[in-house]
Amino acid sequence: MIDVAANLARVRRQVDEACAAAGRDPGEVRLLPVSKTHPPELLQAAYDAGVRLLGENRVQEAAEKADHFADRPDLRWAMIGHLQTNKARQVAAFADEFHALDSLKIARALHKGLHDLDRSLDVFVQVNSSGEAQKSGLAPGEVADVVAGLAELPTLRVRGLMTVAVQQGVDGAGEREVAACFERMVELRESLPEHLCGRELSMGMSGDLALAIAHGATTVRVGQAVFGARETR
Repeated sequence: MIDVAANLARVRRQVDEACAAAGRDPGEVRLLPVSKTHPPELLQAAYDAGVRLLGENRVQEAAEKADHFADRPDLRWAMIGHLQTNKARQVAAFADEFHALDSLKIARALHKGLHDLDRSLDVFVQVNSSGEAQKSGLAPGEVADVVAGLAELPTLRVRGLMTVAVQQGVDGAGEREVAACFERMVELRESLPEHLCGRELSMGMSGDLALAIAHGATTVRVGQAVFGARETR
């Protein structure tokens, strides 16, 4: 059986150590445990260990889990995966955060669902900082126009930007290439009006957590290091 509490404690120590090395306050960095594919009993273990925000990337699975834990209203849900327009209303009904906003089309669909349900949603605009063709996200040069358009959708609260950096070891990428992705995010954030885009950065996972924190990450998304290997579906 996976010891979720022990894993969480270990990852939190890693976050604290990375913050100390970067001269940052650990209170500036949130750990977002990613529970996708994992069963309710592991999510319950995370809840018992103090977790109150979980990340999911499949809409139907997330909706079912939100329903399963409906008797725990303090447990919140962050959608972190690419979203299709026809699933936007479903996400609007239960999600508290969306970390993968990559088009105004999706934003408008979310806004309509949220407006109808009298809800609001914290969002992070996803950026393809590595330029990899297989990855979702806006090119850095597209972000300003999308952020400006989001100002017309009051149910969406733009907290900042999100990215998935190039994976170290893939196509010869090393730490320098990973760091370059994070540096682009910082530069992009600083180029955007704070009142439109916020200043948060959702970036960094198990393999590049310390590097992301060194570059200013405010949310790091960690899955397997907390919940173990993903279940295949």
